[in-house]
Amino acid sequence: MTVLAETPFMQVRAELADILEFGATPAGTRRVINILGGTVTGPRLNGRILPGGADWQVIRADGVADISARYTIQTESGALILVSSDGVRHGPPEVIARLSRGEDVDPALYYFRTAMRFETGGADVAWLNRVIAVARGKREANAVVLDVYEVV
Repeated sequence: MTVLAETPFMQVRAELADILEFGATPAGTRRVINILGGTVTGPRLNGRILPGGADWQVIRADGVADISARYTIQTESGALILVSSDGVRHGPPEVIARLSRGEDVDPALYYFRTAMRFETGGADVAWLNRVIAVARGKREANAVVLDVYEVV
C-alpha cells in the first residue's frame, strides 16, 4: 500500500529573518525565526507566503531542533491558506554547525522533516482541509525550502 505520494504537490520557499535567540529556558534553548515572505510553486498549488508567520523552535538537550511553524499562503486565485507545520531537524554536530553559519549543506547530510496541516475557506483549494502532508526540508542561510508530499 502506498502511503506517500511519489512527487511533491508543492515546494515552499520561506524567506526568513535573523534568528531571535531567547536562550536556555526550562524547555530547552528557545528561538523564534520570523517569516518575511516567500513563494509556493507546484503542480497543484502556486502562490506566495505572506509576511507575519514564524517558526518557533526549541533546541533540545540532545541537539534536535523541535520545530513549530505557522504561516499563511495566498494562492494565485487569492485564497488564503493557514499552514501548521511541526517537525524536527537534526544531524551530526559538524553539519548542524555548518548550517548555523549559513553554509550551503546537502540536505542528505541531515534530517529535516515536518508534518503539515492546512485550513482554508477557498473553494478551489478546499481539498487541503482534508489532507495531511509531509515535507522534506532544506535550510539555507536565510530561507527554508520544503518539498511537500501528500499522505495518501
